[in-house]
Amino acid sequence: MLLEGKVALITGAARGIGRASAAVLAREGADVGVADILPEVDETAEEIRGLGRRSVSARIDVSDPEQVRRGVAKIRKALGDVDILVNNAGIVTNIARLTKMSIEAWQHEISVNLSGAFYMVKEVVAPMISKQWGRIINISSMAAIGGLHKQIAYASSKSGLLGLTKTVCLEHARDGITCNAIMPGMIGTELVNMMPREILESAIRTTPARRVGRTEEIGFLIAFLASDRAAFINGVAIPVDGGMTLNTGSLGSRKEVFEAAGKNDG
Repeated sequence: MLLEGKVALITGAARGIGRASAAVLAREGADVGVADILPEVDETAEEIRGLGRRSVSARIDVSDPEQVRRGVAKIRKALGDVDILVNNAGIVTNIARLTKMSIEAWQHEISVNLSGAFYMVKEVVAPMISKQWGRIINISSMAAIGGLHKQIAYASSKSGLLGLTKTVCLEHARDGITCNAIMPGMIGTELVNMMPREILESAIRTTPARRVGRTEEIGFLIAFLASDRAAFINGVAIPVDGGMTLNTGSLGSRKEVFEAAGKNDG
C-alpha cells in the first residue's frame, strides 16, 4: 500500500471526486478525515471505516476560516496531524455571463474555490514543516487554462489555484512538502451526469478517449502524488481529461453548445 501510516484530509468529500478519492486513499492504507458542507460527508466517513481505516467527518464551509480551523482541529484530534491535504471543495453551479454575474456570486465562488484552499493549507502546513514531509494536492480544472463560458468566477478561481500551487512549492519544497494541482476534464460526477444531453455528448465528441472520466481515476492520481514515489514531482498542474486538450477548440469557449442546451440568457 502506498500510504500506510499516513493521515489524509479531503474537502468536498460528500460526493463525486472527493468521496471516490477518499475511498482510494483508504484502500492505499491512509486514515482519512473528510470535510464538506453537506451532511452526506458523514456517510463518506462510514464508508472509510468500512474499509478498515480510521475516519472522522467535519461539516464545514471552507470559505469561513474559523470553520476551517475548528474542522481541522477536530480531525487532528481524532486522527493526528495531517500528512496529505486534498483541496477538492468547490462550487460549480454559479452560471452567468460576466455582465450578468452579481458581485456577491463572484465573491462567494472565489471564497469557496480559492480562499478555502488557502485557509486549509494555512491550517495544516506547520506540522508538515516540522516533520519535513507533506503532500498538498489542489483540484483545479481544465477551465483554469481554457476558460469556461458563463462561468467566469469558476474559471478564475481554478486558475488562481495554479498560482497557489506553484507558490507553495517555491516556499516549502525545501521542507519536504510537495504541492501539485490536478486539472480534471469532464469527469462523471453526479453533477456532470445531470447535465443536458447535448453538452455531455459534445464533451465526449471533443475527448479522444470518447468517454467521460471516472471519479476514481482522479483518486488514483491523488494517491500517487501523495506517495513517496512522487517526491520529486512538485509545483505542476496535471491534466486528466482523456486527451481533450489535444483538440484545437476549447469546449468551455464554445458558446453554441450552451445555447443549444437552452442555457443562453441573451
